[in-house]
Amino acid sequence: MTASYIIDAVRTPRGRGKMGKGALTGLHPQELLAQTLNALQRRGGWDAREVGDVIAGCVSQVNEQGANIARNAVLAAGWPQDVSAVSLNRFCGSGLQAVNFGAMGVASGAMDFVVTGGVESMSHLSLGADGGGQDGGNVRLRERVYQVPQGISADLIATLEGITREDVDAWALRSQRQAARAIEENRFAKSLFAVKDPATGAVLLERDEYPRPDTTAQGLAALKAAFVSMGETAVDPNGETLDGIALAAYPQAKRIQHVHTAGNSSGIVDGAAVVALASERYVQEKGLKPRARIRAMATLGTEPLLMLTAPAPVSEKALRMAGMKARDIDLWEINEAFAAVVLQTTRALGIDPERVNVNGGSIALGHPLGATGAMLLGTALDELERTGKQTALITMCIGGGQGIATIIERV
Repeated sequence: MTASYIIDAVRTPRGRGKMGKGALTGLHPQELLAQTLNALQRRGGWDAREVGDVIAGCVSQVNEQGANIARNAVLAAGWPQDVSAVSLNRFCGSGLQAVNFGAMGVASGAMDFVVTGGVESMSHLSLGADGGGQDGGNVRLRERVYQVPQGISADLIATLEGITREDVDAWALRSQRQAARAIEENRFAKSLFAVKDPATGAVLLERDEYPRPDTTAQGLAALKAAFVSMGETAVDPNGETLDGIALAAYPQAKRIQHVHTAGNSSGIVDGAAVVALASERYVQEKGLKPRARIRAMATLGTEPLLMLTAPAPVSEKALRMAGMKARDIDLWEINEAFAAVVLQTTRALGIDPERVNVNGGSIALGHPLGATGAMLLGTALDELERTGKQTALITMCIGGGQGIATIIERV
């Protein structure tokens, strides 16, 4: 095994994921990823024929995002036809998994140069658009393992951990403020490129449009809990509710405190991101100057009803593989699927919150499911370079009870 090096990373701005309301909603998802591929290639100046494979995460792989969106994006980008591509789905971890699979390929010697990342147009295909639900409708599986919706899981975690509505709203407000500062100081500028209308060349979006810098504590407190009605929904002929199923598994909770709202949960957006990776041999042969290397990567499964608690143990797994401790990590990117996930992970690992999501997270910026992991890695890399720090750990919770983590180090 040799090293896997990060050569560069770029992303689109995140556009609001509501059809007709966001700047990117009129753009086909293939074109969104294709423009991201070309932005990466233009910055690097390398020949696209050198790319051994394109690996892209995408969660809702139906309709516009079906038919192997990665391959069609390569063709839409005008890259050579002999550049292969594959699409993958590890739910919210898809974009980071694409990076990790690419890193495995170049580190093993199977490939020398690979482009990885992800895309999701949530205005075209909303959550659950593939029709699979939590378990693909497998009744026999449901008898063995009942997977409640993630919002119920997030509220159950908050209840079990003693995380209050005030706690999650405070984290949401922090996310908005940190993102607003990062945008004001152009901290995202290095990775961003302007997305254009492919027909006219007019700029569609050049800055993230989801953040709400005018968010206040009072405004967050006024929002209604999002998952109360869902928790009260009867899901079988006996009248058993989703909250009831969750409480049957975790009776110590007694009653689920529904604390998550639209204001302290991740935002629905459109976006794409890609990361170029190279082997040690290729770096030396081409005289490339990598920005970082991947020190460790890991995945882990956890209890599928609680579902969202894997970021802490999977981070510990990656740290063990790297021979590191949590205190050795300069910056943490913990995906803000729900505020309670970040708070639970930070507490479990004993992390200084000042090292976590320093430029805001998915609550403020949005969570384009298949692309977010690659976006977080690029954000962490830019911030390491801006501050002169060395190491970052990117971790995400994943539906069905999984987690993913990647440790990067500047070179």
